[in-house]
Amino acid sequence: MKRTVLGAVTAATVMMSPAAALAQTEIQFWHAFTGRLGDLVAEQVETFNSSQDDYKVVASHKGNYSETLNAGIAAFRAGEQPHILMVFEVGTATMMGAKGAIKPVYEVMEEAGASFDPDAYIGSVKGYYTTSDGQMLSLPFNSSTPVLWVNKDALKAAGVDPDVDLSTWEQVGEVLDKVKASGSTCPMTTAWQSWIHLENLSAYHNVPFATKDNGFAGLDTELAFNGPLQVKHIQTLGDWAREGKFIYAGRRNEGGANFRAGECALFTESSAGYAGIKSEAEFDFAVRPLPYWEGVEGAPQNTI
Repeated sequence: MKRTVLGAVTAATVMMSPAAALAQTEIQFWHAFTGRLGDLVAEQVETFNSSQDDYKVVASHKGNYSETLNAGIAAFRAGEQPHILMVFEVGTATMMGAKGAIKPVYEVMEEAGASFDPDAYIGSVKGYYTTSDGQMLSLPFNSSTPVLWVNKDALKAAGVDPDVDLSTWEQVGEVLDKVKASGSTCPMTTAWQSWIHLENLSAYHNVPFATKDNGFAGLDTELAFNGPLQVKHIQTLGDWAREGKFIYAGRRNEGGANFRAGECALFTESSAGYAGIKSEAEFDFAVRPLPYWEGVEGAPQNTI
């Protein structure tokens, strides 16, 4: 069987021919999940494997998101690619351009005779993985969006109402002043800076992140995030960092460990962080929508 890479996780059986296998067929599935999410994926695989005898999914952790994507690309070039590859949303354009390397999920479903309704997904989720002619290339799995996580105990310790309104960045700044003044060494940290504080910042405020309809209207796209809003936001984060109110922990999700350990009061991260936070946090926490800047026409829109 000629193997292709599917640019997102889906039920393992849809990658196979509809014809029944004569012997148990192994399905290689590469992913990037660790911690509680890794445990949940392992449980899903075990549940599927135990439900029938024709197929066996073999799940392999290949590192962080970037490492897993790179491992999939290298494996394809060597002719040793997995049947299913989990790719984070930042790799979507790479997968869209990888003609012959992936088998679009809509084709997989059609050939397998499986029921598939793209409209079952939230519009902004479906649109991210859909071509300009309306065909879904990959199957959303563990889709998430940036949110603001709140350590309610840390706010209480700083004399701040744990249910304080944090809808805007202006309000966040006021709270950070109080948390810093209380002696906190980590009023706020973040994960995935470029995704949250540039790409989603732009979408949330209806400001272009790139030309050509943010890349959907052509490959000759140029980044356009050096506008007034983006400059203001990054400048603010820089000012907060110099004042000790924002802690840069790393370019990926290194800040997650600090928040889960109870060190930080506020944390911008993916909503997918819930499993890890719920599992590890020994404090009262809450989740809020990503803040927006006041005075920007049309804001807030939706995050991505």
